[in-house]
Amino acid sequence: MAATLRELRERRSSVAATMKITKAMELIAASRVNRAELKAQSARAYTLELHRAVSAVATYAQVDHPLTREHHTHQRSAVLVISSDRGLAGAYPGNVTRAAEGLIDLLESRGVEIELYTVGKKAMEYFAFREIPVAQSWFGFGEAPHYEHAREVGQVLMQRFLKHQEQGGVSELHVVYTQFNSLVSQQVRIVRLLPLEVVDADSGEEELGPDIAAPEGIAPDYTFEPDAETVLDALLPMYIIDSIKFMLRQAAASELASRQQAMHSATDNAQELIRELTRQANQARQAEITQEINEIVGGAGALSAS
Repeated sequence: MAATLRELRERRSSVAATMKITKAMELIAASRVNRAELKAQSARAYTLELHRAVSAVATYAQVDHPLTREHHTHQRSAVLVISSDRGLAGAYPGNVTRAAEGLIDLLESRGVEIELYTVGKKAMEYFAFREIPVAQSWFGFGEAPHYEHAREVGQVLMQRFLKHQEQGGVSELHVVYTQFNSLVSQQVRIVRLLPLEVVDADSGEEELGPDIAAPEGIAPDYTFEPDAETVLDALLPMYIIDSIKFMLRQAAASELASRQQAMHSATDNAQELIRELTRQANQARQAEITQEINEIVGGAGALSAS
């Protein structure tokens, strides 16, 4: 049954109101994504120097540190999934959780028990709905993560790694997050953060951390005070926390960019729907006018015949 003119006008008004909301959300996301991108890039110089310092200490001191020590057996692994707190971000939350599920299935197929951690309500709700147990969740800071948030997450995960597997600890830590490349390109990445793999400071060929290229040039020889072990004890936790902070900020920028794209597409679709409803309303109005004219002509003819 064809819609009436009144129904078409009500639909058009409803779609127009929705379009105003999606347009506003697009503009808000566009303003926030620039700040998020600047935050993600602003700490790059500090991160580079921190990674260089860690590389130098590990290379010249040859210290066997618990955070860099490989476990002989892999009974249990921790997986940290970094997602969003809110929806309306297109495929962003789904891409992260699907990649995490694939990683979990792969590890479980190797006989490894999974200990799951999440950042963001969407990941927490996703795994809760599928009755997948989550050891601990953090949320409420998805769009604006700070160092304190990364430190809280990092300290919990480092304690789990430093604990023996026989006592319930983990042998590895994998992080699933979204790398921000540009406003139109975001890529889901899986990084093994623990145990740390620190490259030779002289090589300059491999990455020292997620998305951070090794600094160019040859590092000079160092003298460590009070000793290399103490320096490494201070640097490696900073390295872990800084890497988590980097991933949180990359994920925040990716979420906002995805939301901007999704709201832009929704606004375009609303505009197209409004044009279609306007065309249908015009046709319905024309049909009503034609029917009224036919009724008037028919009535006049009946009167003249009588």
